[in-house]
Amino acid sequence: MSIDVLLIGAGGREHALAWKLRQSPELGRLFAAPGNPGIAELCEIAALDVADSGAVSRFCRENRIALVVVGPEVPLVAGLADRLRADGIAVFGPDAEAARLEGSKGFTKDLCTLRNIPTARYERFRDAEAALDYVRREGAPIVVKADGLAAGKGVTVAATLAEAEAAIESCFEGLQPGEGEIVVEECLEGPEASLFCLCDGERALPFGTAEDHKRAFDGDQGPNTGGMGAYSPSALLTPDLLDRVLREIVQPTLDGMRERGAPFRGVLYAGLMLTAAGPKLIEYNVRFGDPEAQVLMMRLRSDLLPILQAAASGSLENVAPEWDERPAVTVVLASRGYPGASQRSPIARLPDTGEGEMLFHAGTARGTEGALLAVGGRVLNATAIGADVEEARDRAYAIAEAVDWTNGFFRRDIAHRAIG
Repeated sequence: MSIDVLLIGAGGREHALAWKLRQSPELGRLFAAPGNPGIAELCEIAALDVADSGAVSRFCRENRIALVVVGPEVPLVAGLADRLRADGIAVFGPDAEAARLEGSKGFTKDLCTLRNIPTARYERFRDAEAALDYVRREGAPIVVKADGLAAGKGVTVAATLAEAEAAIESCFEGLQPGEGEIVVEECLEGPEASLFCLCDGERALPFGTAEDHKRAFDGDQGPNTGGMGAYSPSALLTPDLLDRVLREIVQPTLDGMRERGAPFRGVLYAGLMLTAAGPKLIEYNVRFGDPEAQVLMMRLRSDLLPILQAAASGSLENVAPEWDERPAVTVVLASRGYPGASQRSPIARLPDTGEGEMLFHAGTARGTEGALLAVGGRVLNATAIGADVEEARDRAYAIAEAVDWTNGFFRRDIAHRAIG
């Protein structure tokens, strides 16, 4: 029997998931909401307000959807998975309480303290003056994080006291006393890597590693972004180190959430700092990364659909995904001005891609006459696989260079840590 699926989301991550789901021999109908022009080439776009959980549930019942795959974090934190599960609809993604692992950095830090999970020393603040006093005592470098969702951009790694003070004031700007909250933590040192685990409430299944590039410009300069490129796998996460992360960080998190009555089901994305004292948790996301999902889907050889079903149903014990050992690289093409304000602009032409290559849509839309427009900050993801990281990078950059779009830019040094 074929399986009908609804995919929630509109970015490059969701295009990558749709591309991989479309390859499943078990897939029946594939719907997406709200989707984008790239996703629309793979499935039917459903006219749904994804913020209206009741409407999403009705659509699923009317169309006999067997699985809902929720891509972005906002509907998860808002409780979409809660409503769907209450209505008897299988969903890949955590309930709202479990999604607090991303929705509240303070919540996650407190869980780390409770479960002895290694992470940076921290304090929580709901008052700007108290936070300012703290950083003046601690000094710089220091890290300031907005507590809630910030699309990957709510973190300031302050090299100076002035930067920390400005970040704190920015977080509380325009808020009444007690309205906002931040986490201030020590600045960890070491290389960073990302680990993805599929979770079914009890167990964690490692599901790939990656390294991304958060800064906007070459040389890891400029403001933080949602991610300007990524490569997979990460050579930093050796088998022994991976086992340690699972034992000391991921499994205690799952145990802690289950004991809270909020078992985590979905994908848990652990951002890690590999310090001299061992791996430490920087933060969790409760969805596939973006742009990390693009390189993971490029490397995944197994059928994605039954794997997501197993996570949703609590039966990951017999799942063993197969991976292409070759590395993959993705390069983000962004609108000029990103991560600040960017303007809509026309994209004149997209290149064709070959086997092992894909140009994923992230922030695109169709104009009134069908022209392709850039409508977001991060717009396209040029992605390729190769015999080694250098070949994958070169193939990805060849795609990016062939895009005819005058208002776009991209970093020229993606995967530099792997190539040297």
